[in-house]
Formats: sequence, C-alpha cells, structure tokens
Amino acid sequence: MSDYHINIFWSDEDGGYVADIPDLASCSAFGRSALEALREVEIAKAAWLEGAKAVGTPVPTPTYRPAIYHAAS
Repeated sequence: MSDYHINIFWSDEDGGYVADIPDLASCSAFGRSALEALREVEIAKAAWLEGAKAVGTPVPTPTYRPAIYHAAS
C-alpha cells in the first residue's frame, strides 16, 4: 500500500518549515525544522483520517505525485 505524498518547504512568511499533504484537504503543519514539520504533519494526518472516518467522509486514495524535473542534456 502506498502512503500520502508530503511536501516540505521553507516559508519566509512563516519563518519556518511547512509540511502539507496534497491529497488531504487543508492537512498541513509547521515546524522550526524540516524534521519537526514532518513529525507534526504525521500527527495532523492521523487526526485528519480519524476525523474523516468519524463523520463518514470518504478517505481519498493516495494519488498525488510531484512532477519530476529532467534537466536537458
């Protein structure tokens, strides 16, 4: 089984790292380091999935994959 893709990026506006899961609407987290943001988004993901199941919201299948950049030779 595949898992959800997680984006982690630096945000100048927030002064830290943001992690988000594109397949789960509004599922994101903040951290002072990339690792902290990853840990926090894993907690947010678990809460998102638990909440969706509790209210009967369909849980999306992991489908998002980032584009792969190929440099010209």
